[in-house]
Amino acid sequence: MTLPRTIAGATAEQLILGLDTFGDVTTTADGTRASHAQVLRDVVEQAARADSLGVDAITLGEHHRDDFALSSPEIALAAIAGKTERILLGTGVTVLSSDDPVRVYERFATLDAVSSGRAEVILGRGSFTESFPLFGYRLEDYETLFTEKLDLFARLREEGPVTWSGRHRSTLVEQEVYPKTEQPNGVNAWIGVGGSPQSVLRSVQFGIPMMLAIIGGDPARFLPFAELYRRTQDEVGSAPMPLGVHSPGHVGETDAAARDELWPHFEANRNRIGAERGWPNATRAEFEREADSGSLYVGSPETVAQRIAATVRTLGADRFDLKYANGTMPHAQLMASIERYGDVVIPRVRDLLRAA
Repeated sequence: MTLPRTIAGATAEQLILGLDTFGDVTTTADGTRASHAQVLRDVVEQAARADSLGVDAITLGEHHRDDFALSSPEIALAAIAGKTERILLGTGVTVLSSDDPVRVYERFATLDAVSSGRAEVILGRGSFTESFPLFGYRLEDYETLFTEKLDLFARLREEGPVTWSGRHRSTLVEQEVYPKTEQPNGVNAWIGVGGSPQSVLRSVQFGIPMMLAIIGGDPARFLPFAELYRRTQDEVGSAPMPLGVHSPGHVGETDAAARDELWPHFEANRNRIGAERGWPNATRAEFEREADSGSLYVGSPETVAQRIAATVRTLGADRFDLKYANGTMPHAQLMASIERYGDVVIPRVRDLLRAA
């Protein structure tokens, strides 16, 4: 059965509650580093388990670096499609700036067919930039590449003959792109937004819903972006579009156990990336603040459910995706987190929202 697409103003039953991973390279049971190949097999197993538990969506993030295994998420999603029945299959994100919109569209139209309508793509510029030199793009064109390629992708969703020209790709003249989907509006898509007003306006301009990546601080600080998103839709007279939220977390047996399980992997991951970007090392106090009132959804099932429900209510979100993979956390702990999320957190969030 294919899950209905998210609609703006979702009820507790219509709310999409998903999971997200970048294919973080994990440690094995004996403490050694897992291979990229093993991580990819584990991701397929994790997604299949999520589907069996009633999780609504799985998104896989594209990266081109040693600490993440998912450089071609669509292929992993195709493998997952063959092992699942209802879960939505998406990317979070596909780095459109360093890819070709036509090829992206063809891949996701194909995935949509083999999954019986479950494919979706979250388009983004990428917070990591390794794909730019890898595929021959200049970082100086970071902004124009995304805007131009997003324009072409939006045209492709109409699934008719496309005439288009730009700076960074060859011109198309009455060109058809195949396969055609069975969807009324082409491949289902979102735009990943980190929290700039320009990105919010771009989402409305192209008529593609916004997925807010909230990875730090009080989620309520993003309320102005949610309000701008809805206000701009009203101003241009567009149909209401859903709002999604993506944030990291981990579900343990208790609050203390969840934090102790996550902290060493969170610290290693944050410090590794921070060293590249000039950030200070993470501290346990910072971690605890994010877990208490920021955008780190870590704790017992009840704690995580309460915090997700609060964010959904505050922002009026129609979808929440938990990034359950955080650094080197072993596969067994990731599976346990997924099981608690599907078994306990999801039904509890819906109960909390019904009671609100």
